[in-house]
Amino acid sequence: MTEKSTDSAESFFDRLASKAERYDNGAAIRKDVPRSSHQKWSPSEDREDPIDILIKTSIGRIEDLLPIRYRRMIESPFAFFRGAAAIMAADLAKTPNTGIQLQLCGDCHLMNFGGFATPERKLVFDINDFDETFPGPWEWDLKRLAASFVIAGKWRKFSTKDCKAFAWHVADSYKRHMFDYSKLSALQIWYADIDLAELIDLGKDDDLKEFQQKRIKKAFESIAHEKEFAKMTYLDGVRAKIKDDPPLIYHPSGAQGGYTFREAKLAHKKYVESLPEDKQVLLSRYTIQDFAIKVVGVGSVGTLCGISLLMSATGEPIFLQFKEARKSVIEANVKNKGKYSHQGERIVMGQKLMQSAPDMFLGWTDDDKGKFFYTRQLRDAKIKPVIEIMKSENMIDYAKACGWALARAHARSGDPSVLSGYIGNNNEFANAIAKFSMLYAHQNELDYNKMVEAIKDGRLPISAEE
Repeated sequence: MTEKSTDSAESFFDRLASKAERYDNGAAIRKDVPRSSHQKWSPSEDREDPIDILIKTSIGRIEDLLPIRYRRMIESPFAFFRGAAAIMAADLAKTPNTGIQLQLCGDCHLMNFGGFATPERKLVFDINDFDETFPGPWEWDLKRLAASFVIAGKWRKFSTKDCKAFAWHVADSYKRHMFDYSKLSALQIWYADIDLAELIDLGKDDDLKEFQQKRIKKAFESIAHEKEFAKMTYLDGVRAKIKDDPPLIYHPSGAQGGYTFREAKLAHKKYVESLPEDKQVLLSRYTIQDFAIKVVGVGSVGTLCGISLLMSATGEPIFLQFKEARKSVIEANVKNKGKYSHQGERIVMGQKLMQSAPDMFLGWTDDDKGKFFYTRQLRDAKIKPVIEIMKSENMIDYAKACGWALARAHARSGDPSVLSGYIGNNNEFANAIAKFSMLYAHQNELDYNKMVEAIKDGRLPISAEE
């Protein structure tokens, strides 16, 4: 009996590939897909018109909000890029593919990173938007992130040399940290996070460090939900209600969705049922008091997003944000189909795979109109990047931080040894990503100019200033 058990264990371990072997497997992929091949970008002859893609992605959105969507996108080529994830996903499908699949963010740009509080009240730095999350080629996230730094850098009037350096540091940081993760066990990777306070301390700009440290302190000065309650509600008799601030916050009626409070309560009940039992017990102490539509972001404008106000029996508030969950823009551009028919569940499960400390209230729901949603806290000590005040060296530091966070997220569902083997330890891959990013930034400008023309021609409606 003992001998058989030993033989069985030996045969099991014989079948396991060592980290070194998996590293070599990744390096072998370079023969078919050279690292230098990732520097290439030129639009294919059959490239779909970017304006047609934008119009397609607007189907099913709230018509009255589309002019706001396009108003926000036309503010700059960078704003356009933030709302054009579907355009880049279609383009990335025509670029070299290593065949290494893992869970993607799907809309990986520099504004989708930031600091937020964990349930243990620790501030971490991580990716914070997963509307487009879906399994796909790992390099797609990295290319979109690096390109976003070039596009944002050009918007900020940094030099061409600086912009290329930003993209290079994204890829180089990803390489270095992926190699570090390749030395860890799967469980150690799962435990890993990036401490925001420590990350800020690594910076060399004392003025920016002081600014960021003040933001951290302010984030914890008051309980987020009570702060929002004072700012966003009023007393209607004995019941607290959310203040309207049209067109960005409003109670829906008629053509704007027509959701009743009864329907909101039913959707909330389904949401609570999607949570682990301990969170269900916690939320059983609260009842939904009100809900309203809230326009958020750039890419999400026009989808059905909003906020719900919950109150405890003793008057403590919780604000939850619900967002419509549509099909990922990645899905139409990859061969594999999603395992989740519920798009809210897709987002929640993708976020839990990639994020080091997902929101404790993260869950999903749907309505009787066929729409899917996911729900999370409205704000919880969130600290967004303020790129408008960043100098060149600050942008480089931020690029390194984003590359690190993406490597950590990818290492959870991918194989860091295979990825490190493919990337290698020289600069060839980072150089290629930097060159691609410069080329794609130019493509983004051309597409942005097409949008400007489409608005002039009346193809796309645009709102007055918000």
